[in-house]
Amino acid sequence: MTLIKSISGIRGTIGGRPNEGLSPLDIVKFTAAFGRLIFQNSGNKKIVVGRDARISGEMVRNLVVGTLQSVGMDVIDLGLSTTPTVEIAVPKEKAGGGIILTASHNPAQWNALKLLNEKGEFIDDEQGKKVLDIAETLDFDFAEVYDLGKVTADDSYLQKHIDEVLSLELVDVEAIRAANFKVAVDAVNSTGGIFVPALLKALGVETIYEIYCEPNGDFPHNPEPLAENLTALSSLVVEKRADLGIAVDPDVDRLCFVMENGEMFGEEYTLVAVSDFILEHKPGNTVSNLSSTRALRDVTLKHGGKYFAAAVGEVNVVTKMKEVNAVIGGEGNGGVIYPETHYGRDALAGIALFLTHLAKKNLKISELRATYPAYFMSKNKIELTEGMDIDRILTEVQGVYQNENFSTIDGLKIDFENEWVHLRKSNTEPIIRVYSEAPTLSQAEAIAEKVMNNIRSLIGD
Repeated sequence: MTLIKSISGIRGTIGGRPNEGLSPLDIVKFTAAFGRLIFQNSGNKKIVVGRDARISGEMVRNLVVGTLQSVGMDVIDLGLSTTPTVEIAVPKEKAGGGIILTASHNPAQWNALKLLNEKGEFIDDEQGKKVLDIAETLDFDFAEVYDLGKVTADDSYLQKHIDEVLSLELVDVEAIRAANFKVAVDAVNSTGGIFVPALLKALGVETIYEIYCEPNGDFPHNPEPLAENLTALSSLVVEKRADLGIAVDPDVDRLCFVMENGEMFGEEYTLVAVSDFILEHKPGNTVSNLSSTRALRDVTLKHGGKYFAAAVGEVNVVTKMKEVNAVIGGEGNGGVIYPETHYGRDALAGIALFLTHLAKKNLKISELRATYPAYFMSKNKIELTEGMDIDRILTEVQGVYQNENFSTIDGLKIDFENEWVHLRKSNTEPIIRVYSEAPTLSQAEAIAEKVMNNIRSLIGD
């Protein structure tokens, strides 16, 4: 059993004893704490709630909604939804905050409470710590009977979200319709099975091959949209001679594509391609996290903009985007953040922008991929003894590479001329994550191994 309490929410495995897994007692405690914080901060009693389709979703939803009522908060219940849909709904409903019930790409055993502020953005470090403190001290009161909150079901946000995407200036429905795309979709049996086909139809895509699009929470494969988990989608694309395949994670904020030959477009290149399209029409700055591909920097510079790196985590990327007035940003895990819609990763907006780009280029998706700089990424980790001083280790590695360009805003990233290595400690395990990128996979693996050997020598392994 696992329970992880972080500034952006509470996630864990379903079952087990209180404070060891995401038990009903933990769900109630943290939900009540969040409700108290929202009312304390704003006097606003309204909170938007939505969930993905995982098996535990209905149970967690019942506990969350009932708890919010019990502390006097009114709930707008979107039911089966997506993370970006809830993010859009919060400001539209003039709510004080939102809760998304999803463990994102984690397996079916997991669920989580992701917490949003009144802007529909993830709460910051300060607010997150306040929620944890209120929950641990049980510093909240339950409402008396005439002060209980009310619940309003609202199933209109599927269409509202689609309308929001269609209204984007750079989304060209006629160009997409004229391209006559044949598209295969893998939604891992979660809410993307509702939202993605509906969006594609609204965009004029008439031929859609659906696989794992029944929102029953029975994940047929690991829900993280990586190549090794998308073999069925790749086969379907080739079998049906589709123009591309689309895969999303259970809460539809991560997006990746399969090319017409069944190969992956590359999760890292989702943001690169969408950014290329945006920058072509609206020059400006871009942001991604330190562990994302260098290709975004290259594309940004090509269009005359400036690229900025942020610490890993959506809230950090959003903060940096606002600071530098970025026109597009996101994360290399397939997360596209387009401020013209909202400051959150949104696979639906990403799909519409990407298909417009592909249609206007009049290229096969593999041909489009070939227009971007070729980089390969290697992801590794070094396991450490519990209690080991990881910060000291990273400082000593920094000393080894003090003559190279490096950043310490999130662990240690070392930028070499043709490659980079990013070292950061895990928030949940006694490990150092080691990400590297280079023009070839063998180079990426070689530079990672070199730095990992430096670390092993420092810890005497």
